[in-house]
Amino acid sequence: MARVDLRNRTLYWNDPRMAGLSCLCADFTDHAYAPHSHDALVVAVTEAGGSEFRSRGEVHEAAASVLLVFNPAEPHSGRMARSRRWRYRGLYLDGAALAALVGLLGIDAVPYFTANLFRDADLIETFLALHRTLQAGTDALLESERLVDSFGRLFRRHGSHGVRIAAAGPGRRAWSIIEDLIHERYAEALTLRDLAGVADLTPFQLIALFKRTTGLTPHAYLVQVRLRAAMTTMRRGAGIAEAASAAGFYDQSALNRHFKRSHGITPMQWVRAGAFVNFDQ
Repeated sequence: MARVDLRNRTLYWNDPRMAGLSCLCADFTDHAYAPHSHDALVVAVTEAGGSEFRSRGEVHEAAASVLLVFNPAEPHSGRMARSRRWRYRGLYLDGAALAALVGLLGIDAVPYFTANLFRDADLIETFLALHRTLQAGTDALLESERLVDSFGRLFRRHGSHGVRIAAAGPGRRAWSIIEDLIHERYAEALTLRDLAGVADLTPFQLIALFKRTTGLTPHAYLVQVRLRAAMTTMRRGAGIAEAASAAGFYDQSALNRHFKRSHGITPMQWVRAGAFVNFDQ
């Protein structure tokens, strides 16, 4: 049985002034993130140590000298690798927060990022200052000022002006059909033959399509869809066990395990942060 290092610590909360903005402080000595994605724009800054992360088929190092950015629904994973510690701060902006940010910045759309790693020292310091200000929660004006400044610089320097790079290749239509099926029937016991059959593919071709399109296996992708469905159910006030069942997980422990591997916190931590309050209004 794998040993769990009790020194791993996480603090997760929702910003009370901007709906859809969540924050994470993590201090890990042995955690590994399974391949996962978020329904949010993710920005992360390392304070101490570092980790190794994989995205877009490449492996990079998350260190204090880089700013990490992941587009909504962009798969990635991470592990400690050579470092014995990874202390970092993360910002998660879902659709509501991004819409508010678009208004604050006076832009037409949230840009898409064609890279995940940026080395701008001033951006790193600006996002660290923003996160620490949000954690203190004592100065609304300073929070807003730093939010606009940090994301304004990031979008202007590195965003692709909202233009998403289209996925090329003959598998686009097949992927669209399979994606629709998964989002409609994620709670069912789907098989490779179910998924492959709707697009007239073999299971082998299906797996290749998933890896080419998302970087994930069909199972890993389905787990992410189920996690987002469980989060939606918990936002509406359902219990963790009920959410697990409704999303298609075998039981609550399966949801707990996948949630912790993907997000670094437990479903209970997420619920206690008030993540479900007013999101559907």
